Amino acid sequence: MAGLYLHIPFCSRRCFYCDFFSSTDNEKRGLYIAALCCEIDERKGYLADNRLSTIYFGGGTPSLLSAAEFEAVFATIARCFAVDADAEITLEANPDDLSEEYLSQLRQLPFNRISLGIQSFNDDDLKRLNRRHSACQAKSAMRRCREAGFDNISIDLMYGLPGQSVDDWERNIEEAIALNPEHISAYSLTYEEGTELHRRLKSGRVKAADDETSRLFYDLLADRLEAEGYLHYEISNFAKPGFVSRHNSSYWKGIGYLGVGAAAHSYSGESRQWNVASLAGYLSGHCVEEVEMLDTDTRYNDYLITRLRTAWGVDADEIAALFGSTRRDSFCKTAESYLATGLLVQSGVNYRLTRDGFFISDGIIADFFALT
Repeated sequence: MAGLYLHIPFCSRRCFYCDFFSSTDNEKRGLYIAALCCEIDERKGYLADNRLSTIYFGGGTPSLLSAAEFEAVFATIARCFAVDADAEITLEANPDDLSEEYLSQLRQLPFNRISLGIQSFNDDDLKRLNRRHSACQAKSAMRRCREAGFDNISIDLMYGLPGQSVDDWERNIEEAIALNPEHISAYSLTYEEGTELHRRLKSGRVKAADDETSRLFYDLLADRLEAEGYLHYEISNFAKPGFVSRHNSSYWKGIGYLGVGAAAHSYSGESRQWNVASLAGYLSGHCVEEVEMLDTDTRYNDYLITRLRTAWGVDADEIAALFGSTRRDSFCKTAESYLATGLLVQSGVNYRLTRDGFFISDGIIADFFALT
């Protein structure tokens, strides 16, 4: 099995926190869709497995596309790949795009999962982030998705926003639970260089949440969602039983995927590839900008980065099978100090991070790395 990621970079306006490649030049949409279909056709052989188990439209704002534009892309996918009958097919969407008419059109397409970019149920927060929907629109969009027949819906939230209090965050969590989504992704706000929020941070117009506050928000979220029956299956992701994101999980399990569109990434197990992060460059036919062939040390580090992010952790026997017994023994030796401090737990040959470990996972995982 394999995955297909399609990057749709178009936005009506740029959110203040976003550092993903995007463009507000929506007049180029038709040309872009044509180029995207060409790339799918040209690169369909990148993956050894031609059968797709997941398809994910991300962005940007994929919900800006028309039904006709989606139809053209799906027709190309069907011509180039075998798609599993039960494939998970996700659309990232902005709440204010999801009118009854548009959702009716989406139901005629292969989509069976919607990922709603809500971020907050507080209108002041949404304005600070330069989101174009309101809290009321977010709730209405969720209701319309249900009425349209979508029964696998994920929502995105952010915490540690400028001026956000504990009460604010608790209200956000309760609003999310009341909507009863199958999946919730929640991320701590990061101030990425080059974004408007980063400029405001540097000028003193906003203040970042400190580590103690971020940890409190994280614990409040995890405690409440776990009490509601959500599985905390990855650092920032929670799902009801049976609704773990299959597409994102394929990244964390090292399953190959093809990424098409400007700035999209691909992974085959043997190489990583990056597409050009330029609309003009992409439309000129220049897709792949860089190819990295993966040596054993890099593949081992990638294995740790992805597996230790999850509730499933790593298997020492699998490390030995994939990378040799010396690498396994080194991992187990390094693990001893983290087991002693409760940041890592062991069950037989399985090792996984605890919630305390999740919160500081970057530093822990790096300590296991093979030096390349």
